[in-house]
Amino acid sequence: MSTAESPRPRKPLVGTVRDKPLTSARIITLTAIVVPPLALLSITGLLWGVAVGPVDLIMFAIMYVLCGMGITVGFHRLFSHRAFKTTPFMTAVWAILGSMALQGPVTQWVTDHRKHHALSDKEGDPHSPHHGHGPGWKGVLKGLWHAQVGWLLTTKGLERGERYGKDLYGDPLIRRIDRLYMLWLALSLGIPFVVGWAWGGGSLWLGFQCFVWAGLLRVFVFDHLTWSVNSICHMYGRRDYATDDESRNFWPLAIPVFGEAWHNNHHAFPGSARHGLHWKQVDLSWALIYGMEKVGLAWDVKVPTQERQAIRKAKSAG
Repeated sequence: MSTAESPRPRKPLVGTVRDKPLTSARIITLTAIVVPPLALLSITGLLWGVAVGPVDLIMFAIMYVLCGMGITVGFHRLFSHRAFKTTPFMTAVWAILGSMALQGPVTQWVTDHRKHHALSDKEGDPHSPHHGHGPGWKGVLKGLWHAQVGWLLTTKGLERGERYGKDLYGDPLIRRIDRLYMLWLALSLGIPFVVGWAWGGGSLWLGFQCFVWAGLLRVFVFDHLTWSVNSICHMYGRRDYATDDESRNFWPLAIPVFGEAWHNNHHAFPGSARHGLHWKQVDLSWALIYGMEKVGLAWDVKVPTQERQAIRKAKSAG
């Protein structure tokens, strides 16, 4: 009989990050949960009756668009679905801007999203409003709550491993940007403060005011609008294509989330860089990718042909 010890069973990748415990993911998740209420409390309490200044609105718009596009163009279409290719410099830009939206690091966001597509509206989907929430109107409310906010405390970040992110973990640039996530968080909230402080001639109060409007409130608005794609766009809206989930196109969300609300289109053609497939379907993220392609900053851009769309629609109608 051999005296050698039997090998210890390998721990699963689920719930861990390569060389990093899940604690950091929990901290990030709690940040995403705590920041929005802080924004509301600050505005309704400390800034009640204070007129918002032009610099606050300008910085809100700039940070909203830059960080929002970081999620939609970068985290979603570039990193999650490889819908186009770009230069190393632009890869870094999109990864940093997406991180500054405070929805988690690149690897966390992408692995969650890829798992969502692999198990969409089935058991194991991180944020389905349909599975496991019970029948009737109570089940609907529980499902919407889970898809919007609840999953951030229960399933967000649990799939950070090579099963859904081998390409990212093998990329030194992405790993380096991931490790600096807290820096991007600090910049996301610190830049508005510095701009407000400088604009106000060194006024800490005006710096704080810009920090609240262009930092905290901006995070609150954009993050909850994008999380609405998880909830509303799997519950309400139009289905132009038959898919094996409940994804839907919900046009009122399309502009504020830069085209992500054409969600049924996306689930029908997940590898497409363009989600608004009809000319009437406004897709600002696609407009930016198209512009990048024209100036040589994007190539191998994937878009389903009209023939392929027609075939898929015919099958859906049948």
